Amino acid sequence: LSLKFGDIDNLKGLVMRFLLTTSYYQLSVQNWFSLHRLQLVYNHSVQATFNATRIYAPSSYSYHCDRVSSLQRYDALLIPSSPSDVSKLWEVTFIDFQIQGFNIQEGHFAYAKDCASFFSPAILMGLVMSLILLLVLAYALHMLIHLKSLDRHYECKASPAYFVQMKDNDMGDEKEPLRNSGNESYELRNQQFCKIYI
Repeated sequence: LSLKFGDIDNLKGLVMRFLLTTSYYQLSVQNWFSLHRLQLVYNHSVQATFNATRIYAPSSYSYHCDRVSSLQRYDALLIPSSPSDVSKLWEVTFIDFQIQGFNIQEGHFAYAKDCASFFSPAILMGLVMSLILLLVLAYALHMLIHLKSLDRHYECKASPAYFVQMKDNDMGDEKEPLRNSGNESYELRNQQFCKIYI
């Protein structure tokens, strides 16, 4: 697949050749195409050659990527073909790159397979945060399930308590004689008492 720049002054003799290959993979039961090599040709002479990596898609799809570049800061997908090649002197970057070599219908790109990874840093961070929140929720549910009720219940009631006559005289101001037939009993003035169940 050749990309020519036509009559643009400085780029009139520049041609970009995309060497595409297609292969059948039994695992996916379909043909896939891949960009094998990029050649920069100027005035019918090959100036630079780059090997392409990870640029592939099913034959019925197109391939799309925000940036396809030979620069490391853009996660270089184009690598100079050899260390001694003059390709190292060239810097190539395609922005909003989309390519389809086969099964083109009505001059439009088919559905695009994007180069974005399923596990981008944002997605990984979201998964980690979800896992942390899930662990906190599981711990909270565990604590609620194993929560024990109080073993001691306190119940206070206001009702009179009767005691048999005590011989200590220093309790005289706290007790009051009750008139009763036969036995002499005393009632505490403070009639609040508590029952403790254990």
